[in-house]
Amino acid sequence: MGTIKTPFTRLAAGISIGFGLMLMGFLTTGALLIPIKVMAIHPEGYAASYGLVAGISAFFALISNPIGGAISDRSTVSFGRRRLWILLGSLLGSLCIMYIYYAKTVLGVVIGWSAAQFFFNFSWAAYTALIPDQVEESKRGTMSGIFGILMPLFLTLGMILIQILNNTTDFVKFATFAAIGIIGPVISLFLIKEGKVEFVKKNNNSTGSFVEKITKIYPSPKKFPEFTWALFSKFLLMLGYCSMFYLTIMLGARMHMDSAQITSTYANIMIFGNIFTVIASLFGGVLSDKVRKQKIFLYISSVILAIGILLYLIPNVNAFYVAAIVCAIGGGCFMAVDTAMVARVLPNKEDTAKDFGIMNVANTLPQSIVPAIGPLLLAIGGWNFFFIFLALMPIIGMLTIMPIPEIGKRLKHERVLETNKLTDMQEVSM
Repeated sequence: MGTIKTPFTRLAAGISIGFGLMLMGFLTTGALLIPIKVMAIHPEGYAASYGLVAGISAFFALISNPIGGAISDRSTVSFGRRRLWILLGSLLGSLCIMYIYYAKTVLGVVIGWSAAQFFFNFSWAAYTALIPDQVEESKRGTMSGIFGILMPLFLTLGMILIQILNNTTDFVKFATFAAIGIIGPVISLFLIKEGKVEFVKKNNNSTGSFVEKITKIYPSPKKFPEFTWALFSKFLLMLGYCSMFYLTIMLGARMHMDSAQITSTYANIMIFGNIFTVIASLFGGVLSDKVRKQKIFLYISSVILAIGILLYLIPNVNAFYVAAIVCAIGGGCFMAVDTAMVARVLPNKEDTAKDFGIMNVANTLPQSIVPAIGPLLLAIGGWNFFFIFLALMPIIGMLTIMPIPEIGKRLKHERVLETNKLTDMQEVSM
């Protein structure tokens, strides 16, 4: 049957509603409900306990996106290979959120949040694979811009909603965001069209070398260096950007706020910042399509983000608002343009979801790594060292963008294929 193409406007609407609401349920839970739950269970050592939760769940964030993408690539159902895992991943992830509510120990939170990370990332991989599956290259920057605004936009809506629910019970909060995490993806399935796609299994030689077997999982850095450079650049920038995921702990430990004050302050800071992320992401993606350039946007965004992170050094809530806005502008533009660049450097059309899943690890893993390494960074040099270290990450990331060819220039594997083709033609003519 092959892939059924969804009209661009309808596809954009389906992804926006489904992926956006899934992120709203998933990320709001991770940003606020999880750390506050840990504070309630272990009030004397919540920073270390939260680091444990984030660190262990990071492993599941690491493996779930590429695993989910690979399984999605190989699913041959008339319902649609992406649609199937959009549904199952979000459903199981939402059930895990409710499990966390009933947890009585830090270990229970670790198990629940690790499982939620695992299943929601299956849906994440399926949604992102729809870009190379169904969006023509001339519109990928625009779609990437839309993708870039979804996280900040729906996280902002999540912050507004958590403000409204601030005086309700924990059960209402957890149940609300668990419901949102599955309702959005279900709605999107009525908009996104997708037919049954047969997976063509390549002839694999079981006697192949260990390196050859590994490259079936991760694209060879030698053959596809642009993919690895793009992975590093995204990962390093997101390490800096995800400093905001430790803001909840900082407000408690550094500013000495209680849970209600933390919820209100964090929500307001994120709302202000994310408004600018939406603007920067949308304009960055569209503008990069028009000027046919990507790297200059990524360089500028990295510098802006680093400046924003350094503003968190000022121990003042008003300074935190300014820092969030600056970080939002840099991060929003980067994520929009970077997604388009990633779609351009994917090695194989047959493994789009798997490879996008590997790339998405660079998005999801820092959200867990930053809280996990937070106690270590603080032990080394306090809050100043914490933010200076994270501000250096996007600056280092700029160096990994440089080897990636700009739009219009051929990638290394394309040049190799062209050379091989010419060689074959010459041999035939002889």
